[in-house]
Amino acid sequence: MQPPTLQDVYRARRTVSRYFPPTPLVRSAAMSEALGCELYLKLETTLPIGSFKIRGGINLLSNLTDAERERGVITASTGNHGQSIAYAAKTFDVKAIVSAPEGANRDKVAAMRRLGAEVVLCGRDFDEAREWAEERARLDGYRYVHPANEPLIIAGVATVSLEVMEALPHMDVVIVPIGGGSGASGQCLVAKRINPQVKVIGVQAEKAPSVYLSWKAGRKVETPEAATWAEGLMTRVPFDLPLGIIREHIDDIVLVSEEEMRLGVRFLLEAAHQLAEGAGAAPAAAARKLKDRLRGQTVVLVISGGNITLDQLRWVLADS
Repeated sequence: MQPPTLQDVYRARRTVSRYFPPTPLVRSAAMSEALGCELYLKLETTLPIGSFKIRGGINLLSNLTDAERERGVITASTGNHGQSIAYAAKTFDVKAIVSAPEGANRDKVAAMRRLGAEVVLCGRDFDEAREWAEERARLDGYRYVHPANEPLIIAGVATVSLEVMEALPHMDVVIVPIGGGSGASGQCLVAKRINPQVKVIGVQAEKAPSVYLSWKAGRKVETPEAATWAEGLMTRVPFDLPLGIIREHIDDIVLVSEEEMRLGVRFLLEAAHQLAEGAGAAPAAAARKLKDRLRGQTVVLVISGGNITLDQLRWVLADS
């Protein structure tokens, strides 16, 4: 499976731009002052499903063959990818089935169903839900949509990087969360090709470090669990296509703790008045951790999603 090219990303932008405009890229004066750098937020939270994933869903489903549309699609997700497929399936009038872990974010499950997808809760985590979806696709003939081993999905989400590079060509560093790795691999494909001097830094949860461990080891490393509260980072099996891109191009991967992500959500709320879910706030957590390295530079944080539940938000705001 070949990674998408820069031309593929430009082609994807022509597709996704028909459905929503570029997301805001805003400078946070308070966060810049706190971290000693010029800090910008790429607010993917403003997209229709509150997540960058919608870019990949729209791009992939717009490119389905007539036969694939007739068969319908099936995928697995902890929430945001599933919403992207559900939204795109509704847009293109395609049947969609999403398998999600039994403990999935209930707000995201409700959103997928609201968009018309059939949601099946199965398995203890994302990877067990994914295995169920893969088997169902094999038995029933659905077009299986992998959350990240899809060049069209990576090309779609890479349009985030294209927007950033065009709006802020002098950027020094971009920090992006890594769950399945589509977003980070998109940044590697676009930012690094347009300006090889740009540093791409990925962020994983300490309790879900499969991509970090694979990057360090030079081979695919699975973890026995992915026990983070940030469901967007909840991957214990790395995916071949994005992992290959990340291993070749990324400059660094940082691990953040559960508490650091909690404080990252608070930092975004207090300093920038922006609400993010755990995965979406992971870049803010990493920026606080890397403060000394980032000093004096122009830094972009990809705030990838804002679908935090009320229970999660109460915990974030509670005194520790």
